[in-house]
Amino acid sequence: MNKIVSKEFFSENVVRLEIEAPRIAKARRAGHFVIVRVDEKGERIPLTISSADTSKGTITLVVQRVGVTSGKLAELEVGDTVADLVGPLGQATDVKKVGTVLACGGGVGVAPLLPIVEANKKAGNKVISIIAARTRDLIILEDQIREFSDEVIVMTDDGSYGEKGLITEGMEKVIAREKIDEAVIIGPAIMMKFASEVTRKHQIPTIASLNTIMVDGTGMCGACRVTVDGKTRFVCVDGPEFDAHKVDFDEMLMRLNGYKDFEKDANERYLKEHQ
Repeated sequence: MNKIVSKEFFSENVVRLEIEAPRIAKARRAGHFVIVRVDEKGERIPLTISSADTSKGTITLVVQRVGVTSGKLAELEVGDTVADLVGPLGQATDVKKVGTVLACGGGVGVAPLLPIVEANKKAGNKVISIIAARTRDLIILEDQIREFSDEVIVMTDDGSYGEKGLITEGMEKVIAREKIDEAVIIGPAIMMKFASEVTRKHQIPTIASLNTIMVDGTGMCGACRVTVDGKTRFVCVDGPEFDAHKVDFDEMLMRLNGYKDFEKDANERYLKEHQ
């Protein structure tokens, strides 16, 4: 059992949980994720480790309420425990001193972006971060991103905070004035698709984290199959990070859409049973 030691809501459906996990906190690196099981009868879900505190022996997870399990996790309070927490899993981010890194995060994708931003800054890179969301209320972890960035640009679709526009517009402005040696993009699949087209056009090496499609987290279920450079890869064991210019995002989007009806039905059944 792993105890929740702090909790904070970023918005109605996005919550930050700090959980006791000393061994994971010590071993984790940027890019790693964990498998969480809320209770003994619950399903297992993968969540990227947003940060860790080795002195406290804790890791931080950012949870977006989407399905039944993420909803149960968001409802837990400080002092509650989760049945299982396994990790760190996945391939760690390959961080090198390359020069200037453009780090782009959309929505809750800013959570897995944070440790990558931190690692790149500590490796001696100049880091320019762009974080984006539909509206101001959905911007998360801005202060933490600023701590490890040389510059932070905030984009909102409705212009309620920062600059009005899509993340791709912010990327184009930075690229126009700055030599970018590497880019990292994390967020909704549709955002990563168009962000990768921006960097492809400018011939900037780009890494994309495809954690949004993971289900089982161990490679057994096969649900996270993606095509990278014409070959089948499993995000949870081969990734979650890949060369963004080699990912078939159209296929990934189609696969993601295939789960929506199942999530909706499961949510409706759960709510009906617990009213």
